[in-house]
This record gives sequence, structure tokens and C-alpha cells, in this order.
Amino acid sequence: TSQALRDPAAVAPPVDTQPADIVRDARRLRARVVVSTYNEPLITSEWAVAIFKEARAAGLLTAYVSNGNGTPRVLDYIRPWVDLYKVDLKSFDDRHYRQLGGRIEPILFTVRRLHEMGVWLELVTLLIPGFNDSEEELERLTGFVASVSPLIPWHVTAFHKDYRMSDPENTTPEMLMRAAEIGRANGLQYIYAGNLPGQVGDLEDTRCHSCRALLVERFGYFIRSYRITADGTCPHCRTSIPGRWGRAFEGQLTAFPFVPGTRRLRVI
Repeated sequence: TSQALRDPAAVAPPVDTQPADIVRDARRLRARVVVSTYNEPLITSEWAVAIFKEARAAGLLTAYVSNGNGTPRVLDYIRPWVDLYKVDLKSFDDRHYRQLGGRIEPILFTVRRLHEMGVWLELVTLLIPGFNDSEEELERLTGFVASVSPLIPWHVTAFHKDYRMSDPENTTPEMLMRAAEIGRANGLQYIYAGNLPGQVGDLEDTRCHSCRALLVERFGYFIRSYRITADGTCPHCRTSIPGRWGRAFEGQLTAFPFVPGTRRLRVI
């Protein structure tokens, strides 16, 4: 990734590889999705598409984790090869985006366009005290998401001091839950709070937006129970649950991320 190339203290160095190698590792590790992430995938879309073509041929799903700073041309280019897309909606204030070197309007365009294109879309906002956590900003942000679709999942996650960003205070569970309340008041049906497992009530779980039955119970990255039916509906009221669901939960595969160039895998 860009960080690994620039920083000698990076956790892992870059690894020379080819699309077929990545897909071979994914299949060996029993992965179901190949994801382009960490470095901004939109700037290397030709490389991502080369990998995704191999992945599709092997029966795998494909995904982007992106800042969303896209153009119509690149979104049309990747559309045939991307199943899932997560956008980091970092703020709802153009001044904040300019501090980060961008603008908000291209991100809002990408969110709208991906939804129109039928790509499965989820949004994540890292809640940073003093930067993007004001109630007024969260009102506008969640109102925008609901205007695109109230069924788009919104993940609000906790910031913690790390690496070179040590000024803001850590996000508290109360801050996440207040953000979730604002999102609910604006009509969002699938809100999740992340990075503080066991501290945010039921905001780690998936509930039916119609009858509120518990469908997926989580603790951090671990799935404790899974009740969505094989056809993607709530078992209680038969409402179709938006998402890309497997016919059954096949179990958790690993307790830690795979590091390229290693052969470690802990099955749990």
C-alpha cells in the first residue's frame, strides 16, 4: 500500500504478485470475497479489474473499500466487475474534506451513482471528536444517506489515537450511540457502531427493519448467531433483508487478517 512504500516502520512490506496468485491464495484460505482496499483502489482500477476477472472466474465475489472520490468514467469501468462497495464518508462538511485534500461533492456523486447502478453499498464514518461529531453535521450526513435510501447500512466507528494522529480524544461508546440516535431519527434502518465490541448495545447486530427481530448477532468481527433464511428474508415476518447473503452461515474462518507472503491461517 502507499503507507508501506513510504514508511520503513510499516507492518508489512509490499509483495510482488500477480492476479492469479491473489486468487489462488483466496481460494486456499477459503475466502468468499476479494477486496481492493487500504491504498485507494480507484487510482489502480485497471489492476483491481484484472484481479476481479480472475476472482469471478473462480466463483468469488469482489469488493472495493474506497474514499469514494470517483468519476463517472471509472465507476462505469469497474461496474461489471464489482459486487460490493464500501465508501468512507469522512465528513459532511466541504471544509473538512479540503483539509484532507479533497472535496465532498465527488463523494456524494459516487454514493448516489453506486446506488443507482445497483452495486451493494455500505457507508462508514469514523467519528473523530472535534472534527466530524457535531450534531448538526451528523444530522446533515444521515439525512443525505436516507435521501439516497434509508436501507443503506451506515457504520459509525470509533476513532482511537494511533500512529501520527494523537491529538483528538478517543471516541466513546456514548458518542457512537448518540450518532446512531441521530441516524435513526432521520430514518436510517441499518445502523452499526464499530471498534468498541460489547460496549454499544445492539448496534453490532442486524435486525429486521420491519419487525425488529434479531437476525445476526455479533461481537466485534465474530458472528454469534445467524438467522437470515436461505432466500435472504426474516424468518419471523418474511421481509426481504437488503444485502448480499449466503444461503447459510458456513462458520468463521480466521481470527486474524491474512498477511500476504505468509502461510498462516488459524481456523476457528
